[in-house]
Amino acid sequence: MTRIASINVNGIRAAARNGMDAWLSTSDVDILTIQEVRATREQLEALMPGWHLLNHEAPQKGRAGVAIASREPALASRTDLGIDPLDQDGRWLEADFRIGDDVVTVVSAYVHSGEADTPKQVQKWAFLDAMEARMAELSAGGALVLVTGDLNVGHREFDIKNWKGNVKKSGYLARERAYFDRFLTAAGDAVAGQEGIGRGQVGALSDTRAYSEGRTGLGYVDLGRRLSGETPGPYTWWSNRGQAFDTDTGWRIDYHLATPALAERAEAYRVDRYPSYDARWSDHAPVVSDFRLG
Repeated sequence: MTRIASINVNGIRAAARNGMDAWLSTSDVDILTIQEVRATREQLEALMPGWHLLNHEAPQKGRAGVAIASREPALASRTDLGIDPLDQDGRWLEADFRIGDDVVTVVSAYVHSGEADTPKQVQKWAFLDAMEARMAELSAGGALVLVTGDLNVGHREFDIKNWKGNVKKSGYLARERAYFDRFLTAAGDAVAGQEGIGRGQVGALSDTRAYSEGRTGLGYVDLGRRLSGETPGPYTWWSNRGQAFDTDTGWRIDYHLATPALAERAEAYRVDRYPSYDARWSDHAPVVSDFRLG
């Protein structure tokens, strides 16, 4: 069994001070993808001794950053999405691992949070476009691929506790959710889009179909939804405002998206929600999947 986990640490130095090491020592993880590292290579190595580390730093000091930590070294790694470095750097890292007879590609992705109708959202559209193109390339030929990380989009009503209050905000815009419709529709099938999502919008689309017209699916599988079922959550991020964590008013924006060949080998999925607000070492919770590999 191979265990792959992901976590947006919201700054790995703070996470390490506040309890990440205790979780990591008991989680039995083989490969860990990390987002919003906000640290240098040297700092990362000091905080995670004994791990094989890959990282992609942002050009802006103390911003973004993704990494992959593994028990065994990777065969190869890549970071280029073919877009403006300021849109890309510190947000995409993929690595190939040999596990027994299998070669598995694992991606650590940190999508822009965006802000509706601003240049920040334009950056997010550019990143999502490039991400979609790269995911199509990675999945060719029945490859074993897992795209993980903080993707900063709630796909369906089940994924946001207060979806009605967020239909015009970045993270739940119809156009953003349409990308996930395309990611998760069977490969080659026409993307229908979601009907009824976003009810009550005034002067806005009531579903994602218009953004999916003429598109075909990539065939990825959302392991969180497949293995957790058609039920709210399990949420992976909670605002620090109010009592969002205590009332479980969260968002499911951290994903494990697997190609069909890898999804067939998925055995388990869970979100390691903290036992209490005070026990949190990030505003995100770790997402953990187990696979029959090797």
